[in-house]
Amino acid sequence: MKTLVLDLDGTMYRGPEPIEAGIRLVKAMRSHGVPYLFLTNNSMRTPAQNAEHMQRMGYEGVCPEHFYNSAMASAAWARQQLNTQRAAFIGQAGMKEAMEEEGIEITDQDPQALFVGLDKTMDYAGYSRALGHLLKGATLIGTNKDRILAKPGGFEVGNGSVVALFEYASGQKSPDIAKPYAPILDLMLQKHGLSRQDVILVGDNLETDIALGYNNHVKTVLVESGVHTREDIDRLGVIPDQVIGSLDELTAMIEDGSFARL
Repeated sequence: MKTLVLDLDGTMYRGPEPIEAGIRLVKAMRSHGVPYLFLTNNSMRTPAQNAEHMQRMGYEGVCPEHFYNSAMASAAWARQQLNTQRAAFIGQAGMKEAMEEEGIEITDQDPQALFVGLDKTMDYAGYSRALGHLLKGATLIGTNKDRILAKPGGFEVGNGSVVALFEYASGQKSPDIAKPYAPILDLMLQKHGLSRQDVILVGDNLETDIALGYNNHVKTVLVESGVHTREDIDRLGVIPDQVIGSLDELTAMIEDGSFARL
C-alpha cells in the first residue's frame, strides 16, 4: 500500500481553521491502516508544534513523526552539501530546531550561511541586519520559494517572495530545496526509508505540491481546496494524475478499497 504524503496549508487547514474533509481522511487512514506523512514548505513550526496545531483543530492520532518541513530539509541539505557548521537565520521555532538537530551552531558572528524561513513578525530593520551577513560572504539558503500562501478569506505573501528580496539585494541565488524541487522529497524519503514509487503526493498547489511529483515521476492528487483548481492546469502546464474536489473523495476510495489500485 502506498503512503499518502499530504500538504498542510490549503490541504488540511487554512490558518487556524481545519478543512473538515481532512479530519475525516485522517480518521479513515488510521482505521484502514493507510500510512501517511505530512510534507510542508512551511518552516515556522516544529513537528511537535505542527502536531499540536492539528490536534487542537480536531485531528486525532497525528504525532511529530508524521511531519517533514522545509526547515528540516534546508538544514540537512546545508550539512550534507556545504558542510555548514555556523549559520544565522530568519524564522521561527521550526527553523531553530531544524538547525540544532543538524548540529549547526546558531550565531550572528561570521556565519557561513543565512537561512531564510518565514517569520511574520520580521521588520525592515531585521531584514537589513540579515542582509549584512550575505554582503559579508554568508551563503543564502531560502527554506522555500512559495510566492503566496492560502489563508481564511484570501492569500498572503509567501516565503519565496522574501527569499527573492534577499536574492535581489545580495546578488546571490538561493539553492532550490523545498517543493517543487527534489531535495525535500528525497531527504524525506531517506528519513523514512521510502522510495518515490512508494508514495502519492496530495496537495492544493500545482506550482509546488503537484509540480514536485510531476517533475520527479511521483504520482499526484490535486485537491481543489486551496490555491489552484482544475481550471489552472492548462495555464500552468502541470498535470496531476488525479483531481478531486475534496479530500472526502480520497476517504471514499479508502473506505471502498479502490485506494489500493492507485
